[in-house]
Formats: sequence, structure tokens, C-alpha cells
Amino acid sequence: MALLKKLVLILIALVPVCLSAQRLPQDAIPDHYTLVLTPDLKKATFAGDEVIEVHLTKASHSITLNAAELEFQNVTVEQGGNSQEAKSSFDPAKEQATLTVANQLAAGPATIRITFTGILNDKLRGFYLAKTKLRNYATTQLENTDARRAFPSFDEPAFKATFDITLVVDNGDTAISNGSIVSDTPGPIAGKHTLKFSQTAKMSSYLVAMAVGDFQCVEGSADDIPIRVCGTPDKKELGRVALRYAEEILKFYNQYYGIKYPFGKLDILGVPDFEAGAMENTAAIFYRESLLFIDDKQSSVDSHQAVFEVLAHEMAHQWFGDLVTMKWWDNIWLNEGFATWMALKPSQALHPEWNAVLGGVRATNGAMQLDSLKNTHAIRAKAETPEEINELFDGISYEKGAAVLRMIESYVSPDVFKRGVNAYLRKFAYGNATAEDFWSAITVASGRPVDKIMPTFIAQPGVPLVSIKSECVQPQVSAPARGRKSRRAKKIGKPQPKTEITLSQQRFLGEPGAEDTKSETWIVPVCIKGSDAKPFCQLLTQQKQVIPMTGCSNWVFSNAGAAGYYRSKYEGTVLRQLDSVAATQLTTAERISLLTDQSALVRSGKESAAEYLDLITALNQDAEHNVVDSYLRSLASFNDNLLTDGNTASFRAWVRSNFRPMMAKVGWESAPGESDDSRNVRADLIRILGFFGEDPETIRKAAELAHKYVRDPNSVDPTIASGVLQLAAAFGNSDLFDEFLAAMRQSRSPETHYNLADALGAFSDPNLIRRWLEISVSPEVRNQDAAGYVGRVLWNPRARKTAWEWIKANWPAVEAKTTMSSGGRIVGAAGGFCDPESRDDVQKFFTDHKVASADRTLKLAVEGINSCIAYKNQQQPNLAGWLQQRASGGALGGR
Repeated sequence: MALLKKLVLILIALVPVCLSAQRLPQDAIPDHYTLVLTPDLKKATFAGDEVIEVHLTKASHSITLNAAELEFQNVTVEQGGNSQEAKSSFDPAKEQATLTVANQLAAGPATIRITFTGILNDKLRGFYLAKTKLRNYATTQLENTDARRAFPSFDEPAFKATFDITLVVDNGDTAISNGSIVSDTPGPIAGKHTLKFSQTAKMSSYLVAMAVGDFQCVEGSADDIPIRVCGTPDKKELGRVALRYAEEILKFYNQYYGIKYPFGKLDILGVPDFEAGAMENTAAIFYRESLLFIDDKQSSVDSHQAVFEVLAHEMAHQWFGDLVTMKWWDNIWLNEGFATWMALKPSQALHPEWNAVLGGVRATNGAMQLDSLKNTHAIRAKAETPEEINELFDGISYEKGAAVLRMIESYVSPDVFKRGVNAYLRKFAYGNATAEDFWSAITVASGRPVDKIMPTFIAQPGVPLVSIKSECVQPQVSAPARGRKSRRAKKIGKPQPKTEITLSQQRFLGEPGAEDTKSETWIVPVCIKGSDAKPFCQLLTQQKQVIPMTGCSNWVFSNAGAAGYYRSKYEGTVLRQLDSVAATQLTTAERISLLTDQSALVRSGKESAAEYLDLITALNQDAEHNVVDSYLRSLASFNDNLLTDGNTASFRAWVRSNFRPMMAKVGWESAPGESDDSRNVRADLIRILGFFGEDPETIRKAAELAHKYVRDPNSVDPTIASGVLQLAAAFGNSDLFDEFLAAMRQSRSPETHYNLADALGAFSDPNLIRRWLEISVSPEVRNQDAAGYVGRVLWNPRARKTAWEWIKANWPAVEAKTTMSSGGRIVGAAGGFCDPESRDDVQKFFTDHKVASADRTLKLAVEGINSCIAYKNQQQPNLAGWLQQRASGGALGGR
């Protein structure tokens, strides 16, 4: 029997995830787990002893729960003082085990006891093995559906329960879990000691956390809540920045939510080999090391901001996701969209120098780019299988979810929105909720029709395109009024002119020529400002609507505050009028919104590349990082896809003439007291002048600084280091490659390591590209990094064709390094091609070589290539004509 069970469980591990529904029946509800796990780090196995207290909703002979890649030894079910041995049968496709007893169980409480064993796998899911060069560790990543790989469980978010967790670990090691350590006793066998943790709050199984190793911590506190930042011994001192930030964030959230942090303590652990950026396990957040451990004085502005905002995201989940959890994964945006939105709150309040609000505007644009594809999905989408659930963790759930919340917050006001959030959390604390529960709370708090607006953005895919026409209307004066004014006319005054703004909406599709056949309608809070009127918001509820505005405005802007989740298209002369005042009358956020909307319209064929370049030229002295960054990707697209042999030199000349003055103003050296924004602008300009302008002085200076960085990373401003290294690599040779590789292998700082790894993927020489790809899938590279390294090379336009041929020829080696989530990065990167032959090749290859959780990603990649082909055909002549006109007018400088 034991052998048969073992064979069945091996089959569970080998059978691909089935596309049938995998929901558990509702006839057994867990109340409490008592779990004892004993990992063997040398053998990469673990043993478990588990008691689950459940409540049966009806009489039955069986109980079904989740289990995968586990081998059961003994199973009993107790009820009313009677214990029965249970037979276990497994459904590999559903990752379920059914426990059957001879005598019927009555409705009411029962106790399940299971002893089992499992494997510490190398796929970064479940209870798995993590490695450094010195030793092994055991750790968990259980979201979305991988608690079942660590222990038999009711592995769905609505089945909340409390947990008593005990870990039996090697002497000299410690462990971290959701609770605090309440006892540490020797045994039960030689060489081991037993760590028992305090009982958890009621929580979902995917939030259970366990990690075993020689972790060391720095300790602090906030509002009497102890906080630790932990990691491998060599990372301990690099955790102090994160500790300081965690203390700041916890105090902020205690005030914002009006509910003190509810879990007693907070541990934050940097884990070797961790696929996600971070995971919000209740009271024990687990992290990828590169997003947690930085040197306070020698790390870039971006690194500091990333550490803070990822911490803010995961800590926001402790309330929104952990304290209150969605009922099912189709509402994962309730967790991720909210945490993404919320992370910018403490960032803006506590570190205004980072301009987190502007980052939010840029992130909204990123969401709209994805949402403009036909193969996007609604924020709330069907998700039954692990693969379907995994695919929902994307820019729609995170960034679109956050963007819609930003829009609603702006519409009802931040204070009112906060009241609604707090009421929602209080009502559903320690329980589960739906999207309707959330927006009902905001509706009640605001008295506005949020419950009507939200479904139009949550339940249907796509982004609205709001078209704007503006006309000044003079009042008509009746004949009698031309004579002597009546007393009433004198009293009310002379009729005033007004501006009539005609708004119309349709779905915005990013592919030129694509048409919306469904005529979707959203309820859109459109916020308008003009030269003669204060900003105001109006609900656009129909496909076409006329809105009056006092006075004859010289210009109109349709996304005041830049909080809207819609694209704006200005008809007639409205855009030219707006361009002329954008630098002085629009806020930075609004200028970013205008630039990104115009870029999207160019990409979709609704505006010309020439008009967009005129706008950039008009703003070429706007030396704000977020403004420059908002058009950097458009310049990259022009550079990579629209240039021809006949106009490449002209484009590079325009780039140099347009951006050298800004670079001269900013300079190469960081001045004492210089703002973070100026440092970031310098980094942007190095990329623009180097990659798009191929400016000889910029390339020479980058190579000089790259050599300095290899010798001493502290010798180069960390904010420009990544761009400098990548630019030097793009024009570098094998000697530089060897320098980078040796330095990466010797680096101890995660930031330095990944700066060099990114640069190694930026070389242009085919032989060097192939060398780096071979290293990327070798045992030297962690599984957490492999797909990212390969994907970044494939994104490199100078390396794309070489990389693609190598990937196809070496697919078994590449596939062996991918995990449930990471393979989609490679599929997505293949969407960077812009020709029909490559499109067909990509589609055929990934149809023949299916990648887990990447079905939608492949559709998006192919659609993206088709869109680029149409964009290239349409905009290439427009760019050529604009460059020719500039050249004939003497507006293009030389080298």
C-alpha cells in the first residue's frame, strides 16, 4: 500500500495542471491547524505531523482537502471520542486528497490527524530548498495555491483558520514563522531543537510562512510593535535601511487605517532564491534579497525608493489582504491593486523628494498600455485553476487596480475615501470580502455613485478613450435687449460667453486600424481645467455628452490632476492650443499625462509621430525626471522600430541637439546638496544621448566610469551606475565583458551584482550574447534569476535575433531553469519583435513548447508584434518627413 501511495504521489508531481475546476467542496470548514514540520536540509526532504480541527456542514463518510507532492503515512479522523483510520485517494489533476472512513461522520466538529513527508523542491514554490554558496536553507512561498505542497490543507482563501506551528531544526539554526517563538527546547532527536511559535490570528493558508537557516536580524520597533529585518549572516548590516523604513511605514499605517497593526510582531526576511519580489505572509514578510538589502550611502535613489515602496506595498497587505482577504482569486486586485495604490501614500508623505505621486501617473500609463490590447482581461476575471490564478498576477490586477482606486479617491476626495476604507476594514476584519463589499463602503462614505462607476472599470476590459472638442459660444442677444436695459437685466448682468466641451468615449485599442466592435461604455469621472475656469469633475455616462464651462477658455485640459484612468484625444486646434501652454499651465503630473497619452495615440495611429516630437521639443528644457522618463520609452521605440538607413543619422543628430543643452545644465558630476530628481534626470539623459543619440562623448565617458565602477563600485554615483554600465556594454568588447563578469562573481552587494548582470545582458557582440545566455542557464545562476536574465537579453534590440535563435536551440536548458511563474517573462520578452516572420516563429515555437501560466502572455506578445508592425508601417514615413523638414530648416545639429 505504501508503495502504491508513493507511485500515485509521484504521478501528482508529474501530471501537468489540469484545466478543470479545482475548487473544494464546502462540506468541511477548517478552524485550526496544529502543524509540526521537521526539514532535513541535507537530504532536501521534510516530515510533517498535522492536526486539523474542522467543522463538518453535513453528515458524510469523506472529507476532501488539498495535497500535492506529499506522501501520507497515517491518516485518522476523530469525532466524539471515536477515532477511525481513513483511506486516502488522490486526484492529481485537482491536487486534492479525499479521506474516507467506514463509519459516517455527523455534522459538527471533527479532528483530522495526518503524518506525511515531502520534498524540499527546487522550483521556488511550496516548502522548498534555497541555497547559497555556503549552505542550504528551507523556506516557503505558498501564494497562490502552494500551501498544499507544504502540508495538507484547505488551500483556498475563504477557508481561514488559526495555526499553531512548530519547527524542528538543526542545532545552530533558527526559524521564522508567522508567530513569535514561545519555546525553544532540545530534541526530540540528537542534533535538533524544537521551536514552537505563538498561535496566529485567523488567516488563509497561502499566508503561512516558515523559514529555516542561520538567519541573523537587526531589531527595532514602532508603536510598541517589535520589528526585525533578517537574512543570511553576510546581509545582516545591509538590513538597517529597510528596518528604518519599516518603522516609518508602520507608524504611518497605524494612523491611516485607524486600526493598530493587528499581528503583534513583524519579521521581514530576505531569502536566498525567492522568485517573487516579496510576499506578504502574515507578520512574516519574505523578500527577494535585492529588494531589501542595500547600503545606505552607496545605493541609488531608485534602490532606496524601491526598498521603501515594496515594503510599503507588503505592509499595506497586513491590513488589506491579510486582515481582510478576498473570498476568491478573481478578486485578487482587492489585495494587489490596493497595496500598489497604498504604497505611494507613505512614500509621498514621508519622502516627498521621490515624487511618488508622479510615479503613480507613470504607472497608470503602463497599465493603460497593457489594457489597450485586445487580449487584455478585466480586473475581475475568471480564475479556477492554478494557471488561471497565476496569470491574474499582472499589470492589470496591480497597476490598473491601483489606477482605478486613484481615480475614485480623487473623485470622492482623499479624506472621504479613507473613511470608506477604514469602515470596510473594521466590518470585515479577520474575514473575507468581495469587490462589492469594498465599493459599497466607499459609496456609503461618499454619497456618490461609486457602486455604479466601479463595475464599469472592474468587470469589463479595456481603457476608455475620451475625445474632446471645444467651442466658445457667445450669448445671443434678443432684439429688445439692444435698447434700454430693464431693471431685471441690469440686476442679473450681461450674458456671459461660455465654452462648450463635447466629450465622447469609446474603447481605446493600441493597434493601428483596430476597431472596437462592442461599443463599451464606462461611467468616467472626467476632470477638466481651462484658462478661465477652476478644475471641476463631471461624470461621462454616455457615449457622447456636452459639458458647459464658464468663459471662453483659450485652452482645455481633460485630465486635471492626472488621476483619470482614460486616454484623452484632443480634436481640431485643441491640442495645438494646449501644447503652447503645457510648460506653464499644466502641473508636472498633467504634463506627464499629456505626453503619455500622445505617445499612445501615436502608437495607435491616431496621431502623428511628428506632432509628438514637436511636443517633446517644446518641453526639451523641462528637466524633471518624471517628465523626461515619460517620453524615454517612446524615443526608444522610434530608435528601435522607425529608423531607416536614410534617416538614422538625422535622428541621432536631433537627439544630440535637443538633449545636449539639458545635459550641459545637469552635468556629469553630482553637486553637494543636489536633489534626487536631478540625479535621476542625469541617468535618463545618459541613456537618451548614449543609446538614441550615440553621442561619442557620452559613450566615452560611460566607458571610463564603467572601468572605475568595476574597480570600486563606490566611485560612481549609484544613481547613474546602471545606465553607465549598460551603455558601456552596448559598445564594449570581450575584455569589458570579462571585467563585468569577474566583478559580478565577486560582488557582495545585491545592487552591484544586479547592475553588472543587467549590463552583461546589454552587449551587442553575438559571441558575448551567447556566452551570457549560457551562463544564465548554468548552475551558477539561481533559478530566481535565470528567466529574468534570458528575458532581458531578448528585450535588448541589439541582441534580440541572436538571443532568440540561441533560446530555441537550447530550450531544454532554458526550460529547466524556469518555474511556475518565471517562464512568462521569456514569452513576454519575445513580444519585442516587429516583423511578420518573427511573429510567426514566436507563436509557433511557444505553441509547440507550452510555458506554464503564459497562455495569455503569448497572445499579448503576438498582438504586441502585430501592433508594432502596423505602427512601423504608418509612422515610419511621418518620422522621415519630420526629420527631413528639420534638416532642411537647419534644426538638426552635427556630431
